[in-house]
This record gives sequence, structure tokens and C-alpha cells, in this order.
Amino acid sequence: MRTRLVSVLGLGFGDCGKGLFVDSQTRRLGAHTVVRFNGGGQAGHNVVLPDGRHHTFSQFGAGSFVDGVCTVLAAPVVLHPGALLVEAQALAHAGVADPLARILIDARCAVSTPFHQAAGRLRELQRGAHAHGSCGIGFGETVGHALAHPDQVLRFGELADRTQVEAKLEAIRYTLLALFAAHPADTPASRTELAALRDASLARRWLAQIAPLLARVAPASADALGARLHRPGAVLFEGAQGVLLDEARGFHPHTTWSSISTAAVEAAARELGQPAPIEHYGVLRSYLTRHGAGPLPSFDPRLNAGGVLPEPHNGANSGAGWQGAFRCGHPDVILLRYALAVVGPLHGLLVSHLDVFERGVPLHWCEAYDIDADGDRVRIGGIVPGRAGDLEHQARLTALLQGATPRYRRAPIRSADQFIGEVREITGPPVRLRARGPTWEQVTAPQDGSLL
Repeated sequence: MRTRLVSVLGLGFGDCGKGLFVDSQTRRLGAHTVVRFNGGGQAGHNVVLPDGRHHTFSQFGAGSFVDGVCTVLAAPVVLHPGALLVEAQALAHAGVADPLARILIDARCAVSTPFHQAAGRLRELQRGAHAHGSCGIGFGETVGHALAHPDQVLRFGELADRTQVEAKLEAIRYTLLALFAAHPADTPASRTELAALRDASLARRWLAQIAPLLARVAPASADALGARLHRPGAVLFEGAQGVLLDEARGFHPHTTWSSISTAAVEAAARELGQPAPIEHYGVLRSYLTRHGAGPLPSFDPRLNAGGVLPEPHNGANSGAGWQGAFRCGHPDVILLRYALAVVGPLHGLLVSHLDVFERGVPLHWCEAYDIDADGDRVRIGGIVPGRAGDLEHQARLTALLQGATPRYRRAPIRSADQFIGEVREITGPPVRLRARGPTWEQVTAPQDGSLL
């Protein structure tokens, strides 16, 4: 029996249904392992079971409700140890037996500390009205700090060496404190975060807090992780967030420090000695969503009002919290084509939230933008990707999107079948699975019989 490798990648700004499809495909394919290969504790994927149980998977794979399924956290995932322990407790409460016995963590994974969390929050607070968008747990700060100070990167495999880890924690604290101490802390929130950077005793308290993780989960070598990926059966690669937030292809600066692409999946697999071909599937929601700051041209406040589109697992609708307000927009032809152009070759699409049409929500395809160009108002039907990593180009795209007025098709989308048919006209990859609700029982294959 061969090993089948399958990836699930978001085609939007996140919240597209990756958790649902990973849970569904874990069951459908009989997968034994879910690999998280990018992002970190900031990427929450919701899974709802037919019996009503719910969990927002953050660092555990979204197939963990299935008995025996193992999670692999593979570098460059950024580990948040404290949050992982909290998640393990929540999963145990939800009926998952001994979650920590079912996770393998790459010894090379960088570790996010309380000092990174404090610094990341301070940085976002300083931006004020120009906030980039943050989950407030230090993921981006950890990656940025590692790039600026590679000698200070704290890796999971080093946490058992108390002398070494305390020295690195102090170096991290000192470096970050020097960055922010010169700026006056003029709000209660910023004073709280600066106090964390000034607290020399915080490191030892944090190490005591995460000691249960170190006692239960030993750092895994690349060889051990590779052996897991070579087991006969299916392995799912669960992408974090969506390609429109990609560090190189998203709309700078409202992006994440993470790569969301077929190339990123394949690089992670090769690092673990698994060069087998991978089937890649893109997840598309029937309408666009976005947390917090950043462009969303088809945003329609009417879709957020009065429970038109209920979001039981996105509590930021009020605008409170680090992520900011949760916004909904009409499906967007331009952004869909852009996502498909930059994510890499796909074997098919997985479409979620099709039950929206059963509620009669008036959605329309956004098929063009009106923008200002050299003093004239012009209409465009597409945006052109630049060279990967050209952040100046991405920033220009951001400015274009933020100034764009959406133009919609006159006829509304009246049914799931109509939406699927129009997706097929817009895109190249076929629709392989569709979801009419939040549970794996509501995921079906198209009527033409083509299966994932």
C-alpha cells in the first residue's frame, strides 16, 4: 500500500473551511497523519461534529477528532508551547483521548515566547490607525526576530537545556526591550506589554508553565518525522490561513509571515525525506471574509448586519480583540483568479458554505473594479502578480484594492449549483467536494462522480 499525500490550501484571507475539509478528508481517505507545515498558533481552523462538539484547531491537526490520527508540526511552523497545552486540555474535554500522545514536534521549530508576544502587541499598538492586523500571540514577531537575530532563535529541541534556554530568553528579552523602552508607554495596554519585557522573572515562570509539554513530548528529528510520512496510507498537509495573506503574494503589509502555496508544501515534504507527488486542493468559501485591517474590495456591511451570514466561531464581529472586526464580502472573480495564479498548480477545488444560498442571501459576483488612474476613473478586470517577494509591487496592489469600487454582475447567485457552475467557468481546476454545512456529513462529491 503506497503513501498518498494530499494538501489543503486556503484561497482567500482565511476562514474558508480548511478545518472542515481536513476533518472530512481524514475520514474519507483514512489518513493517519495531519502535517501542519506553515504558520503557528495564530491559525485557527474550526471543526464541528454531527453531535454538536466543536473545537478551533490551532496547533493540533484538524483531523484529531478521528481516533489514532497523529499531528506533525514541521519546521518552519512556529510553536506556541503554552497555547498548545491549553489546546490539549480543550481537546481532552471534548473527548479526544490523551492529545499529547498524538503529536510529533520537529526539534527545529522556532518557539514563540512571552517576550515575542509582548513585542508584537507593542508594535501593533504603535501603528495605531495604520495597524497591519495581528492575532496578538507573537507569531509574526517571532519570525521577524529570527530573521534579524538568527543567533537568538529558540528552537523546540533546545528547551530541555535549562542553562542554554535561560540565556537565550534573556537575550531575546533584552533585545526586544531595547527596541521599545525608548518609546513612552502612553496607554494601559502598551504599559502592560512593556512591563512584560521588563520582567526578568517572567522567563522562569514561563518555563515552569510549559514544563508539562516538555515532559510529555520529546523533540522529533527529521528522520523520525520522515518515517511517519512514509507510513502506508494517507497524509494530509493542512495549510494555515489563505494565499491572499501570503508573505510574498499577499497584499503588503496586511499579510502573515508565512508561505501558503503548493511549493511550500512540497518543500516541507522534501525536508522530511518524502519526495512523492502531492495532490493539492484549494479551499474556496462561497463568499469572501477577512479579519481586521487590509483590503476587501467586495466588503458589504449588509452581509454583516442582523445575522444575515451567521458566524458562530468568529467572535470579532464587534471589532474587539487583536484581530479586529470580521468582515464579509461578495465572491470576487478578480481575487479568485489572482489566488489561483499564485498558489501553484491544483488538482481541484473544495467549496464550503454553500448552505448560504438555501437562506436566500443575495450574493453577486464582483467581476471588475473601478479605480483612479492618473486622474481618470477606469475599470479593470484583473490584477497581475509580480515577482515573488516584490513587496513594493504588493504594496501597490494593496493601494489599488483599497481604492477600488466593486462592480457586480446584475444577476444574483440563486443556488449552490449555479455558484458551482460559475466557479467552473472562472477557474481551471474542477470542484471535487462541496459542503452545505459545518460537519463532515455535509460534505459531498459533485453529481458527476469525480472524487478527491
